[in-house]
Amino acid sequence: MIHKVVIANRGEIALRIIRACKELGIKTVAVHSDVDSEALHVKLADQSVCIGPAASADSYLNMKAIISAAEVTDADAIHPGYGFLSENAEFAEICNNCGLTFIGPSAENMRLMGDKITARQTVTKAGVPILPGTTDAVTSPEEAARIAGEIGCPVIIKATAGGGGRGMKIVHSIASVPNAYAAARSEAKAGFGNPEVYIEKYCERPRHVEIQIMADKHGNVIHLGERDCSIQRRHQKLIEEAPCSVLTEELRQEMGNCAVAAAKAVNYSSVGTVEFLLDSDGKFYFMEMNTRVQVEHPVTEMVTGVDIIKEQILAAAGERLRYTQDDIKITGHAIECRINAEDPEKFTPCPGRIDGYHTPGGLGVRVDSAVYDQYKVLPHYDSMIAKLIVHAETREQAIRRMDRALEEYIIEGIKTTIPFHRKVMNNKDFIEGNIDTSFLERVTL
Repeated sequence: MIHKVVIANRGEIALRIIRACKELGIKTVAVHSDVDSEALHVKLADQSVCIGPAASADSYLNMKAIISAAEVTDADAIHPGYGFLSENAEFAEICNNCGLTFIGPSAENMRLMGDKITARQTVTKAGVPILPGTTDAVTSPEEAARIAGEIGCPVIIKATAGGGGRGMKIVHSIASVPNAYAAARSEAKAGFGNPEVYIEKYCERPRHVEIQIMADKHGNVIHLGERDCSIQRRHQKLIEEAPCSVLTEELRQEMGNCAVAAAKAVNYSSVGTVEFLLDSDGKFYFMEMNTRVQVEHPVTEMVTGVDIIKEQILAAAGERLRYTQDDIKITGHAIECRINAEDPEKFTPCPGRIDGYHTPGGLGVRVDSAVYDQYKVLPHYDSMIAKLIVHAETREQAIRRMDRALEEYIIEGIKTTIPFHRKVMNNKDFIEGNIDTSFLERVTL
């Protein structure tokens, strides 16, 4: 069993991992930049090590410093959380070469699923449906135009590496393809160091539905149902819920089986998420696989009762899954709102000192956060400062509970997205479940 974990992350996910480790009897080491010395994860870990200055490249992305922190504290494992180095195959290899357990999938898993072209090829062989498009990189604007013509516009040009909307261009006419192709390659090169792109049919107004999977090193793979992550802005998720309100039990089973098949196709071990686009006809298509724990994992925990972080740690330690597929039951409805330190109208970052802080409470309310009164939200990192999660018997009750909890949530001294989330919770289309990835573009809040 693992005895001490270095947490190569910060904020609420670092705190979430510390709590899981404590309940498993595992010691923890917090790494931090010099400006993060007062962070809550640093205060609550058993040990802490400063690994560099504020810039992520010099601290949380500094592989040598993180490995050194593990060596000097006699740790035997590293948990990368999400973001930063969580999907870096080279880092996973370095950990293993140094005799450290990487709490996540293998480097091979990351490479197979991290490159979207390779992932499309792999899941197609496993019988998972994909949108019409290329299974190889597109090498010229002329080829891109020809393929777009064959598929039929609209199409989307996507970077084979990375995500978050970078290196992604939607094209509605053949004449626009060359410029969009060049722009996508340029963004992909700048953002991920890899200019390769591919083309697929653009699915208009789909739901973004993802399946949580868990796998061990003994070939056991199960899924924990789905999450609807359709409320997005610029391809960044803002609100997630489980289960998806339009899925039938038959469709849930079919999508879950496909997610399990995709994981088995690469001998996956650890937790992960297989993401799909679901169209208005109930047809679904593989989009990508995230080879890490997701920001929105709490909604799945709330409806299944499974501690996903604990299971991830135990799987990395070589233990068999403690659940079978028959053990997984979806109970009630959960919603998560990502609370960002941002202007709720412009969505621009608003770092600064929190001068007054009160979290909501009551039955079925959970707050995952690492901030506190007088905490200084730093400008160097992601603006998400909390995740507010609620659980209730029905979706309608969950929406009401979320609105009540948002009203109770007090964060003074900085602007946050709480007012935005309250508008969504009171929007007629959202309440009626009339949502898709274009929701914020077509609805006036």
